[in-house]
Amino acid sequence: MGVGAGFDLREEPWIPVRVGGASLRVGLRELFHRAGEVEDVELPVAPAASGLLRILAAITARIAGRDGVRMDDEDLAEDGDAWLALRNKVLAGGSFDRKAVDSYFDDEALVGRFDLFDKERPFLQDPRLLRECVDGQGRPNPSGVNKLVLGRPTGVNGAVLFGHFTDTDPVPIDAAEAAWHLIAQLYYGPSGQCTPRRITQVRAGSGDAGPLRKTVSFHPWGRTLFTSLVLAVPVPGGGDLEGEDRCPWEEELPDPLGPPPVMTWPGRLLTGRARHAVLLVPSVDCRQVTDAYLTWATHHPVRAARDPFVILDMPRAGGEPFARPADGQRALWRDMDALLLKPRTPTGKRPLALENLPHALLPSLRVRAYGFDQDGQQRDRSWFEATTPAVLQWQQEVNEAMALHVGRCRQAAEDVAERLEYAARLAWKLSNDPPADLSAKVKLDPRKYGPWARSAAAAYWPAAERLFWDLAGPEHVDSPPLRHFVDAGLDALDRALGGARADLRTARARSRARATLRALLRNS
Repeated sequence: MGVGAGFDLREEPWIPVRVGGASLRVGLRELFHRAGEVEDVELPVAPAASGLLRILAAITARIAGRDGVRMDDEDLAEDGDAWLALRNKVLAGGSFDRKAVDSYFDDEALVGRFDLFDKERPFLQDPRLLRECVDGQGRPNPSGVNKLVLGRPTGVNGAVLFGHFTDTDPVPIDAAEAAWHLIAQLYYGPSGQCTPRRITQVRAGSGDAGPLRKTVSFHPWGRTLFTSLVLAVPVPGGGDLEGEDRCPWEEELPDPLGPPPVMTWPGRLLTGRARHAVLLVPSVDCRQVTDAYLTWATHHPVRAARDPFVILDMPRAGGEPFARPADGQRALWRDMDALLLKPRTPTGKRPLALENLPHALLPSLRVRAYGFDQDGQQRDRSWFEATTPAVLQWQQEVNEAMALHVGRCRQAAEDVAERLEYAARLAWKLSNDPPADLSAKVKLDPRKYGPWARSAAAAYWPAAERLFWDLAGPEHVDSPPLRHFVDAGLDALDRALGGARADLRTARARSRARATLRALLRNS
């Protein structure tokens, strides 16, 4: 495209994918044209990939169909069996209809709305921020490009962690990468203080967290992107079917002071829950983003809606279920039973996207997880991406014995980990500050862990993961898994204590700690 022509996300190569074993970048049009060939999405910013898949799923619902009926047809959606039958017909086609793809992206009502820098309706942005985010003298008050890019420090005194970026000398970012971070901010952006936005006489400068902040998402993952996207369209029932469904680029700019619209299915449910407003400032040639505005989009209460890609956990003390938080230290296999067991279990309610999957595809379906380990306000720690083997063939409705076995393996691993931590702390206490009666019950100070508990956990969890996948097979379905994990725990305990001094007190502490772990077998 020429200088100043904008950055059209339909045509510009901004989405990294893998096709035929080769990595390349494509625009939205080519991605949908070639979805049956695309093997994977290789976007390196996991929270952006998570948000992008929701956007692509919403577009899929607009263009995918058979016999003149689309997947987002609200009349069909009222008949769940008929909708599932249509989805199966779409899947059987193996690719999107090119004419349907072009018809959607060339719709006159959407002209300019996929352009990242369109003057009137830039993609997923609010051009009003240019006049609403101003200082006390009415001058533009942008947030800075560093505020847009996840992982960069912000503020004059921000810590330099991942690169030498400072607000006193901001470094522009390529337009394609800016699109990634735009999406990530809308789904995972922080709460609290932000760039003030003046709409009335009040210049408000705080906002709410993004709808996916500090969560982990689980997506059914097929052999091609086409399969993954069709399965990503949520089964009707997760959102309102009565109201007119629109994605942000399909409707007029929202009223920041008015209540947000009802979370209709599937467009608003997937793409219309942002709590932030963003505006990118392009370079002269529209190849880079040099600045950005990030502020609040609404202060009205969040509309109730269940995201179809998250596990819902119940608070121990009762109350409303909440999305399982992302933990950068927690491996994906530890969520496996919540993905396989029936929706209402003590381990969490399965993501809606993993229900009602076509049985014929289950032997090949994996689960792709995208997580962003954050606190509820401003701090970002790490993001991650992981993919399981083809485990969905073991869902409880299909193979109850295997689903229950996987659940037992996961629970055994967790039980041993908890007891291992106690045993390692006990060993530290007995070797450094033993009670007068070594056979008496020892009370541990919750503030004093000692070094052995952390070392034991570091040795145990990688071994437990290898063991889990070794045991998670049909040949072990009738074999109790606890003994294997206890053995792994004993090995981890010995490794943690391996450098300890070889005296009688430490030997007794080691023996007592090992006995504590073995006691799990007596109680099972």
